[in-house]
Amino acid sequence: MTGLEKAETAASYKRNGVCNCCQAVTSVYAEETGLSSEVLSQITSGFAAGMGCMEATCGALIGANIIAGLKSGGRGTVRLSRELLSLFKEKCGATICKDLKGIESGKVLCECDQCVKNAVLALEEVLSRA
Repeated sequence: MTGLEKAETAASYKRNGVCNCCQAVTSVYAEETGLSSEVLSQITSGFAAGMGCMEATCGALIGANIIAGLKSGGRGTVRLSRELLSLFKEKCGATICKDLKGIESGKVLCECDQCVKNAVLALEEVLSRA
């Protein structure tokens, strides 16, 4: 799958309620990581809705960071994470779930399926430069 195909597939998983944001991002990388989609789903199950309270980092961004760590073998992942954070914020307008959803401001910055798509696209961009 191309990066854009991964992004579209992951977004459709979220949009259709197949999985949470973090699971949607990681699921499209299962084959590349050597982990099954079931194992990745279990690992990432707790990262829904900003860790269950919308107060924390978007699950899609967390999923992208998990994949960055797996694909880099843990080498240089902090740098990749920093780049992912910057690109995701640029694409979505924020990194915290409640800010993205406009819980306090009343203005939605980025819908969940778009956050998932943007996280995959950011990950593809960062990995292409690694």
